[in-house]
Amino acid sequence: MADAQAVEDRIAVASNWKLVWWRFRKHHLAVFSAFILACFYLVVVCPDFFSTQNPEQTDARQAFVPLQPLHLFDENGWNPWVPAIVGKRNPVTLRMEWTPDPTKKVPVSFFAPGPVYRVFGLFPTNIHLIAAATPGQRIFLLGSDRLGRDQWSRIMHGTQTSMTVGLVAVTLSVIFGVVLGGISGYAGGTADQVIQRLIELLQSVPTIPIWLALSAALPRDWTPIQVFFAITVILSLIGWTTLGREVRGRFLALREEDFVLAARLAGCSRMRIILRHMVPTFLSHIIATSSLAIPVMIINETSLSFLGLGIRPPAISWGVLLQEAQNIQTLALAPWLLTPGIVVIVAVLAFNLVGDGLRDASDPYSH
Repeated sequence: MADAQAVEDRIAVASNWKLVWWRFRKHHLAVFSAFILACFYLVVVCPDFFSTQNPEQTDARQAFVPLQPLHLFDENGWNPWVPAIVGKRNPVTLRMEWTPDPTKKVPVSFFAPGPVYRVFGLFPTNIHLIAAATPGQRIFLLGSDRLGRDQWSRIMHGTQTSMTVGLVAVTLSVIFGVVLGGISGYAGGTADQVIQRLIELLQSVPTIPIWLALSAALPRDWTPIQVFFAITVILSLIGWTTLGREVRGRFLALREEDFVLAARLAGCSRMRIILRHMVPTFLSHIIATSSLAIPVMIINETSLSFLGLGIRPPAISWGVLLQEAQNIQTLALAPWLLTPGIVVIVAVLAFNLVGDGLRDASDPYSH
């Protein structure tokens, strides 16, 4: 009886964020998905550390090398290695055909030296998570593409681009949605009419033609970084409308509450009332909605890049990598080029599961 009373007392004095965390950690699948996303964003922070080599290093003689799966043990115990790749030229097509040879072991090392890179663009180092034990030797954990570029290293750098685009685009969408939706719901009048007509205009026009038109309008001489930020802004300008409508509806209900009237009488500005008093009342809902919007942004960026209208080479993203898998003949020779699609599916599923967990945890009526 005393234990039950102690639990009730702890719940009674707990903050809203602590209650959300207690409910979220009971959702085991969402917690596991959050761990997967943490691993993705660990790659985002320093993709060169997780790469085995320079993602732009080409060698046409090593085109379409198959996977070299990593083995941690052999007959002698712990001894990381990958099978060697043996090449033989096809006498009919004159194409090199590669096959793994498990009898020949290529030793690999963890936290081993490799190509030099800069951590956060500041500190030079050459330590990689995994690399061939023999300096200068190339290994292909996920195979190579038509130019002999390492697919594993390119996926690591593509993860940085695609995951960053989704996060930054949703952040901008949240800012637009909260500010414009808040002004629409709190101020009303002409501002409400203008913002609502803008939302209706953006929602009535088919989304894909807007993406194609705005992306095609980008100058071809822009650098990959400029295109990256332009695509991010385009996605955020289109993706804020749903959240703006939700924020407006909540503000219409909240603007007559006593705490809003008290803040107004205290002389607070409209923007301060919106950002400091009204938004925090449903911040958990905004976070849950945002986590569900990030995978949509990732899919949008991947689709644009796949069509050649988003991020373009030499920049690397999941969509750019999937361009290599457009040709059926190429897929017949190198099915591992579809690996970025699997990565996209895993990331989107993880975001959706985390979003479901946050939505349930932020619902005060959930059990």
